[in-house]
Amino acid sequence: MTEASGIRSDGLPFVAATPQVQDLQMEGSAWSRGYVKLVIIALALNAISATLFICFVNHPVYDDGYNISDVQSYAHKGLSVATVLSQRNPPGPASFLWMAAGVRLLGGEVLRDARIANLLSWLLLFVGMLFGARYGSFPQIWYGALLAAFVFPHSVMATATLLTEGPALLFATLGALAWIESASRPTAAGSSLFLLMGGLSMGIAVSCRQYYLALLPAAALVALFESRRQDTKERFYRPLVIILSLAIASAPVILLLMVWRNISSPGMSTGTSYDGWQAGVGLNVFRPIVAAFYSCLYLVPLTFPVLWRVRSVARRSALLVALLGGLVAACLRSSLLQPGPLHALVKAASRLPAGEFILFGFIAGLTVYNAIAVGLLLWERRAVVRSCPALLFALLTGLFFVAEQLGVGGNLPMYDRYILQIAPFLGIIAFSLTPQLPSARLVALAAMTVLSQVMLWQHVFDVQKYY
Repeated sequence: MTEASGIRSDGLPFVAATPQVQDLQMEGSAWSRGYVKLVIIALALNAISATLFICFVNHPVYDDGYNISDVQSYAHKGLSVATVLSQRNPPGPASFLWMAAGVRLLGGEVLRDARIANLLSWLLLFVGMLFGARYGSFPQIWYGALLAAFVFPHSVMATATLLTEGPALLFATLGALAWIESASRPTAAGSSLFLLMGGLSMGIAVSCRQYYLALLPAAALVALFESRRQDTKERFYRPLVIILSLAIASAPVILLLMVWRNISSPGMSTGTSYDGWQAGVGLNVFRPIVAAFYSCLYLVPLTFPVLWRVRSVARRSALLVALLGGLVAACLRSSLLQPGPLHALVKAASRLPAGEFILFGFIAGLTVYNAIAVGLLLWERRAVVRSCPALLFALLTGLFFVAEQLGVGGNLPMYDRYILQIAPFLGIIAFSLTPQLPSARLVALAAMTVLSQVMLWQHVFDVQKYY
């Protein structure tokens, strides 16, 4: 055993950290208070903006018109096999059930009540994460995860409208926190219940957004890795509890598959929900590349200082790879560009000669260079990766999120909004590797927040109707 165990003053078991873990804890704890302040500021801005939007914009915007039909169905008819089968939209039913519960409890107008329910999911995420992180081994990492979720460009939109990401993030992030912190403890004392609750929460997250299937294999691999550090007396009982927690996590997914006989709703699988749109299981070779590109793109502002940390020995090779990557991406921009703010920015540059090619090539090259820098830093700090279950879990979740896109068939675009679902895990990666908060990084986070607000309030005059 390389770690000693004992009991903390509050009665919970602890692990005496390895030197690598101690370094991470000391380095991150110095910034914990700053993280919490930024989280509170970001949440306050989002909540105030969402509240004003809900109060004064009483018409469907963005995807409201698509999603409200399923919210109404669950609110009026309740949960049954029939209502699940009749669902129009591709996400799982759990987020729609969350919003429908808000409609039934508040008893007012469907659109406004469902939006309030979404706002509540973000507030509960804040409270749950702030409380849970205090009892974790690396509280600063979970504060960083929360910060990344709140400043993400699509977060305010998901807070104020009928998008399904809010409830999904609530269950996924809290479930991951409870599961990881429990699974990484050396003994089962006081943690088995949280393991099971965390597994159930992650399973519900998958039934909100199917992309959270990535959580389950990530958890299984982390459990396998952590098993070598368990107390000898626990090596029989502990794996059984972990297997049971993963079985509980799989239960909502299995039930959904049994009802739908697909990973998407029957209407979306057959293309009858919306004319011209289809989603389901199928081979899609290029989609993982798109997912990887946008995941790395949003890591740029989150890991901003890492750009300057590439050693001179590797800098020339990194620049060459980034240059080639930018050129290739610029040539493939029609396939890589998906609906979202980057698409709008690049299209605006098309007014200039070769502006679209140059701008997208530069952004893609910067993204590739930053990804190389993050990869090199991960390799340098591989001892930290091995010693920090939350960081390992976040990396695996990101990898499985990209890999699972290979099986997403149909013709629905890979909206860059989908990256919001793994934003907390990108935050874990970013703030584990670079915990500092220099002015340049604060500016980058502020820019993401401003963009998020702009993306919401541009819809004030958008009175589109969806049928």
